[in-house]
Amino acid sequence: MPTIALLSGPAPLAGPGECAGTSTAVELCGWLTPMAPWIFYLVVWGLIFVGTALFVGVFLPFVTGDTLLFVGGALAATIPGASIWVLAIGVGIAAFLSDQLGYVLGRRLGRPYLERRESAFTRKAIRRTDRFYELFGWWSVVIARYVPVVRALLPPVAGIGGMPYWRFLSANVVGALGWGVLITVAGYLTVYVEWARPAAYAVGGAAILASVIAGIRAVVLDRKARRATDRPAAAG
Repeated sequence: MPTIALLSGPAPLAGPGECAGTSTAVELCGWLTPMAPWIFYLVVWGLIFVGTALFVGVFLPFVTGDTLLFVGGALAATIPGASIWVLAIGVGIAAFLSDQLGYVLGRRLGRPYLERRESAFTRKAIRRTDRFYELFGWWSVVIARYVPVVRALLPPVAGIGGMPYWRFLSANVVGALGWGVLITVAGYLTVYVEWARPAAYAVGGAAILASVIAGIRAVVLDRKARRATDRPAAAG
């Protein structure tokens, strides 16, 4: 019998998605495997939520923004049992809830809620976000989802600025769900649907390009407005 065992060679390795190792490792693997998609979902949703709710997006905009969604959608195509629709809709809901929280805190706590941030970079970003909100109004909430840093500061700025609740709510639904679903699904299509890859890359690239253009436009308009304000003061 030992000779037969030696000639038969080692036991075959586990295939993709199968568990191998000691009985404890197999048991642990069997317990974790069904949970893998939900662990993945919670990590992505959590990062999206803290991006605005805790201002993490001010300092790590690409970890909590478009790049996370695009990469997350691509990873969803490779994780067994993961659903792109659960991930994408969950991203939209997480983005919506984080913006609502930012708006409520801004409205309840007022300007000191933002101005207590001591970083010079943050204060400068707040001033630009104020101007962004003044320039675009209702659309600022929608567009901000595609603009790094601004997406984290716009909700409290809208709350402080007195934007009506239902007006902010409607813009938040459009911006959060549109942003969350569009970019996440685009990332998924680049991996899972070969014929849709060009279109998916185009959507992802367009979203990133739009965020850059919106940011540049806000800066240019802000500078023009400052110059127009400074001229009368200088003349006086």
